[in-house]
Amino acid sequence: MSSTIIVAFGGVSPEHEVSVISGIQAAQSLKESGQQVLPLYISKQGVWYSGEKLLDLKNYKNLNSFPSFANPCRFVISQSGSTEFELIESGLFKKNSFYSIKCVVCAFHGSEGENGAFQGLCEQMNVAYTGSPVMASAIGMDKDTAKRLCRDSGIPTVPGISFWESDWVAKRSDILNQLEKIGYPVFVKPARLGSSIGVEKAENPGKLLEAIETAFRYDSKLIVEKAIFPLREINCSVLGTPEECRPSVCEQPKGSSEILSFKDKYQSDAGSAKGGMASASRIIPAPISFEKTKEIQNLACKIFSLLGCAGVSRLDFLMNDETEEVYFNEINTIPGSLSFYLWEKSSLSFSGLLNELINIGVQLNRQKNGRIRSYETNLLQEKSTKGLKGIKGLK
Repeated sequence: MSSTIIVAFGGVSPEHEVSVISGIQAAQSLKESGQQVLPLYISKQGVWYSGEKLLDLKNYKNLNSFPSFANPCRFVISQSGSTEFELIESGLFKKNSFYSIKCVVCAFHGSEGENGAFQGLCEQMNVAYTGSPVMASAIGMDKDTAKRLCRDSGIPTVPGISFWESDWVAKRSDILNQLEKIGYPVFVKPARLGSSIGVEKAENPGKLLEAIETAFRYDSKLIVEKAIFPLREINCSVLGTPEECRPSVCEQPKGSSEILSFKDKYQSDAGSAKGGMASASRIIPAPISFEKTKEIQNLACKIFSLLGCAGVSRLDFLMNDETEEVYFNEINTIPGSLSFYLWEKSSLSFSGLLNELINIGVQLNRQKNGRIRSYETNLLQEKSTKGLKGIKGLK
């Protein structure tokens, strides 16, 4: 049985459609390089599907039509103890198909696909996967937690506060007093979402209240930060492991406003939605000095290693265009289009990037399996004889 690469995308996330684009881009590139590929599409309801037709973007016009042409699928443990990918066939005389898994390419964005939940499933099933491990994925998804760790390590972040929805209900006046000290304008952001969804600028108390209520529709935890002016956004991708990683060239995204919106990223005139993040308007390499480029690249690698990331990430920075002070903004542990457009400008093709990601995923899985994963004792035998203290009726 030849090994298959599973490209996983979709998911229960506000960034579902963006993930579909990234997943199909990756799958097409892998197929063009001669790899055996199967999609793992997770619907907005959390149902798993596979089948060749899921690699054609035209079939996503109606997200409710998949049961008519796609196969339910799942991970299963074989009798030999290895994990296989099972396609479930309908019909009385049809047999299910089983595929040996080389690696799962994770192309999710946001929520359960990027926050470590799917990665945890892969760990539980002992399947190699691309991208960051469980803890780094969870930290990267939570902008507040990531920034706290960075501040503790001396990495500059924008002044701001974070709070839960329950805090907002119980301590609203205290929170507003803290925000008054920060001063307007501020940006209000859901703490665990991406693609600029739910992000709004507030220039006065009235707008602030509106922005907070909007953001709470997407997340129960928010960040409110001082707006940097004049602002320039600079992004840098990092590829590798915590022990050994390297940065890409830097980019300067171009938005229609101070907020690089979802529309700027995926629906701009610079390209079609079919191109994902690769079609957004940007300047590569970013028009900044060599020294500033190196500073941002070094910060990007430091944060990547600090958070324990692996595979490819994109780190976003805010720069005061007058003082050139740089602040860490956020990390995307599964960036849109896997940031292949940054690596192409760094002399690494999309297929080359995917091969490196797969090799890293396989390597990390082998390292895990090379360590002791079970501790043999006769503890249960002893307890079954003597019983457990405090539990009545156990013999």
